[in-house]
This record gives sequence, structure tokens and C-alpha cells, in this order.
Amino acid sequence: MTGEQIGKMIKKILIVVDSINIDDSSGSKANVALINNLHEAGFELLVYHYTRRNINLKKINTFKIPEIKYSFLYFLSRFQRVFSRNFKVNLAPFFEKRFGFSFTFFNDIKSISSALKKQSFDPDLVLTLSKGASFRPHYAVLKLPQLHKKWMAYIHDPYPFHYYPRPYNWVEPGYDFKEFFFQELSQKANYTAFPSQLLKEWMSSYFPEFSKTGIIIPHQNEKYEVQNTDFPSYFDASQFNLMHAGNLMKQRSPEGLLKGFTLFLENNPSAKNDAKLILLGDASYHSEMLKQYNISQIYIHNGNKAFDEVYHLQKNVSVNIILEAKGEISPFLPAKFPHCVEADKTILSLAPYYSETRRLLGGGYSFWSEVDDVNKIAQLIEKLYQVWKQNPDNLLLNRKDLESYVSVAHLKEIMSILNNNE
Repeated sequence: MTGEQIGKMIKKILIVVDSINIDDSSGSKANVALINNLHEAGFELLVYHYTRRNINLKKINTFKIPEIKYSFLYFLSRFQRVFSRNFKVNLAPFFEKRFGFSFTFFNDIKSISSALKKQSFDPDLVLTLSKGASFRPHYAVLKLPQLHKKWMAYIHDPYPFHYYPRPYNWVEPGYDFKEFFFQELSQKANYTAFPSQLLKEWMSSYFPEFSKTGIIIPHQNEKYEVQNTDFPSYFDASQFNLMHAGNLMKQRSPEGLLKGFTLFLENNPSAKNDAKLILLGDASYHSEMLKQYNISQIYIHNGNKAFDEVYHLQKNVSVNIILEAKGEISPFLPAKFPHCVEADKTILSLAPYYSETRRLLGGGYSFWSEVDDVNKIAQLIEKLYQVWKQNPDNLLLNRKDLESYVSVAHLKEIMSILNNNE
């Protein structure tokens, strides 16, 4: 790795993040896990966050960035919202084609950058974390050149959207502005970080500077204590339970999984008494298709569940499922991956041949299939079921290498790279 050096040992880190509410998205869960593990690794942290509610992190100094509500941008953003609601006209594409981003986005950036200008913390490193497609903290720090020598931009997903791999890629209004934004980011950030090796390689093909400044900081496994240890009514711990937890976007269809599970039941009638497939998470794009699977062996919750409940179930099901979109490559490291590793239950990976999950599990990992290979999925579930029938403990993942990979100890090693590059 090359690039202009920070110049002194990293002890103090200013973190600028969209949200620290672990219940609002998988991205926020991943960000909070990284923040907590950086604290556990011994760094002194100050977290500036743009969460829309007061949230504190244990033993970590946090500051809730206030939204600027007395500005022309704020007025324009609210006017646009009221106009669109009253007249049923979406003005966002019109403005984004001309300015690249929404008025709300620009006001958020102003709010974040103004707060950062006033802070007196003298960090050795400024780390920006975001979620979804916003990258607001990154844009705010990009506008503060005095921080660029200390800046590490964490890139959690491809950006802009037209740089997503198929089938995700589509062209947004103002795509050229967004592309220019990331071009600038790639040139101004002293360091960049990615949750996966494949994502770094993917983004470096569009922005070559990332190949020089990028390091891999995988999503973290942190110590989390379940608050409610009672099982929900839909879960019977004595059964053979397979669970997928997470948002099923339009491109991430569970149809192959559902067909494979029902085929497994047809081929193994006795399993109807003790096998269950659980899907938790928003699946609004697939609502009509999901109605076809109204059987007692399948439980579908089309909506969000509290992280505490999902985390508890991940550690008590027989098999955790990581389901990705059908495509040639999936460079993402799912935020649920560290939780599934910690749960120490076999992972059923439904992903492209070239995917970060499969790369980490290993080319010889037994329980992997393309997401739409119904026959293979049914065969894998049957194999898992037979193992479970013999002894449920034989379904333990038992991957110490992966536990280490997402641990705070490995995070310390990664961060030492920055100090060693003085």
C-alpha cells in the first residue's frame, strides 16, 4: 500500500457516520460493530453521527450532529417534499439530473461539515462510515481539505449504482455528478478501506487509486449480549431450522430457496414433522410469489425484526442461510456474515461462483449453490437434515480461521499497517 503517510502513531480516531441505530439497517449494524471493536482494540474514539434519535454507545464518546433547519437548502428540501406529497409529482429526478443530489442531501452535508468544523478533538485518523447509497459523511469530509491527510474513507458497497454488478446496476439521475464525487474521493482520501477483497478489486477497476490506498477491513464480530432470551412463538428450538435473515431486495429472490426447500420436503415426507424454513426481513418485491408458500413448514415475516431477536435466533437455528443475487459476481461481504460465523452453525451459501462469501468459506466448502439451482439446493438441505438427524452438534461451522478474520485481534493487525507505513 502506498500514499501520503499520516506521520504519527494512530491512537485517536474521529469517526463520522450516518447512523448508529442498529435496528435501522444492516449497514448501521456493521458500522456499530466496527466502532465497538476499534474501541476494544484500544483506540480513543469520538463518534459524530447523524442518527435521527439520541443513541449512546457504551464507553464511547458520541455526538449527535444537529440538522440545520434555518437555511435556504432546508427550505427547498421541505418545499420539494410538501409539493410532491400534495401534487403527487416526484421532483427528485428533475433536480438530481441538474445538481446530482437532492436538496435534503446537500443540507445534510452542510449540517455534518458545519459540525465537524466546530469540533476540537485532534484525531490521528478521520474515518467516514456510511450506509445504503448515501455516503453523506464521505461527501462532507471531501469538502474539508484540512482533514484529507488523516482521512480513511470506508467504501461499504459499489458506488454509483451504475457501477454495481448485474443484476443490480441501473443508472441514477445525476449519475455523472455522483461519478465525479467518487473520482474526487478516490484522489483525496489518504486511505480507503473495503469490507471485502473482491469489492476493492471491483471498485479499483473504475477508480485505480483505490488499488493503491485500499486496505481490507471486514465487517466485524463484536461482543453482543442478548437482552431477551425467550424464543418467539414461530420458533421451536427442537426442530431442524434453516433461517435467512435480511432484506430480500428485488434482485435477491428467495424463489430458488423456497422451491428447493419444498422439493426437499417432497423427497423426505418425514421431514414435514420437524423441518422449518424461516425468512425474516423486508421482501415487499416478492410478496405475490411468497403467497404461494403458505405451509406450516415455512415461516415468512415480510418486514423488519429487532436485531436482538434475529441475533438470538442466528445462534440457535440449525443452519444460517446467506442468500445473494443471481449474477456473475457478488463482491459484497454481507453484514450478517460475522454473526453467522459467531453463531457457529453451518452456513448455506446461495451465491454466484465468484462471491466474497464463497471466497472466504473456500472453494471446497460443501454447502454452496447457485441461488436458482433448485435441485442442488434440495440436495444440500437433505444432506444437512440427515446430519442433523444423526447429531445436531455435527452442524457446527467450526471455522476458527473465519472467527479470527472478523475478530478485534485481526482488526488490530490491520490498523497496525497504517502505523507501519510511516
